[in-house]
Amino acid sequence: MAEIADSFGLLRLPDSIAFGDGSRAGIPTTVAALGSRALVVCDPFLASSEPFAELLQGLDDAGIVYTVDSHVVPELPVKVVEEAIERARTASPDVIIGFGGGSALDLAKLIALGLAHGTPLNRFYGENLVPGPVLPLVAVPTTSGTGSEVTPVAVLADPDRELKVGISSPYLIPRAAVVDPRLMVGAPASVTASAGADALVHAIEAFTAQKRTPTWNEQLPVFVGRNLLSSTLALEAIALIGRSLRRAVHNGEDFEARTQMAYASLLAGMAFGTAGTHLSHAIQYPVGALTHTPHGLGTGMLLPYVMQAILASDAGHLAEIAGALGVGPGSGSTEEAAQAAVEEVASIMADIGLPRDLASMGVKEAQLPHIIELSLTVRRLVANSSLEPTEETVARIVRAAFDGDREALAPITTGGLNEGETQK
Repeated sequence: MAEIADSFGLLRLPDSIAFGDGSRAGIPTTVAALGSRALVVCDPFLASSEPFAELLQGLDDAGIVYTVDSHVVPELPVKVVEEAIERARTASPDVIIGFGGGSALDLAKLIALGLAHGTPLNRFYGENLVPGPVLPLVAVPTTSGTGSEVTPVAVLADPDRELKVGISSPYLIPRAAVVDPRLMVGAPASVTASAGADALVHAIEAFTAQKRTPTWNEQLPVFVGRNLLSSTLALEAIALIGRSLRRAVHNGEDFEARTQMAYASLLAGMAFGTAGTHLSHAIQYPVGALTHTPHGLGTGMLLPYVMQAILASDAGHLAEIAGALGVGPGSGSTEEAAQAAVEEVASIMADIGLPRDLASMGVKEAQLPHIIELSLTVRRLVANSSLEPTEETVARIVRAAFDGDREALAPITTGGLNEGETQK
């Protein structure tokens, strides 16, 4: 009970979350409660699918007037997003539906933002800069990874910046999330792997995020660090992914595995939506921009190196992760259990086909200093780690990840914020 007395909890979530096989049948009713004119944003390869046709028929039956925008592209260049906002104005929707993977859901969020508060979007880059509510959004994911259906973040690419940029605000949390694992069946193995890896990163980084004391009488940051409520969700997500990710990748028709991954991704999104992520995501931003590789592939590849780096300062939480994954010596030390967690995560990533190092992703050695420099600019993420966010710390992780040498990371012992330090 002492740990509860000394901690805090915070979650920010949609008004409603529906999960389960067949739950998509309730989308029209959910939408009708929010508006009568809908803009449906979907991935182009889903626009001719049977589940999408069923959705449109349901909207028709509910008397909802709708317009479809399937101009979703990877990375979401800001010009493409702002063009989508202008197209949406002519449809005059009062509710947005996002149907697809992370890019489709993020585009739906950004359209909802742009219709409510205008463009250019660069006015909202960063945290807590959205001035008020956006158009209501119903988010329907078709992959298990981003957790975007329950998070306050949307990411896009701006050619004026070397990194992807994020807009983070509780106003971006969808009003409703509908997670039907049946929609995930048929996703290619490569998509399942990178998305599932990202879900595991979300859960582990939320669970190992820096613990801080919030200043309740001030506006809180979007990511407040590890807390009681987020940690409970994250640990359950880790356990589920440990049991199901390999199965979902190697047999996409394994509906039990698909269901467990859909649920785990949802829980991980709920967890990191308030706790936040940290070093794997900070380093992936420049890596992804340089290599044009999927986000989850990069974060998943980096995760074992980040876990190795934080082992000396956060062995206790890594040992709890080992327990959730069902690995580790039964009577060994906390450090031995923590190391078992690192090894199991590395094994999962290898088994689902992720690269083992940055060089395999196409990173050149000459690019490492630039990756380190850019990673450190993502302050809200590097500062969310239990490690002090110094250039030396990040450089060691990046170098080890390039060489494929986790042993080079033992030990990093410098600490981040003390548990009692107030977060401003």
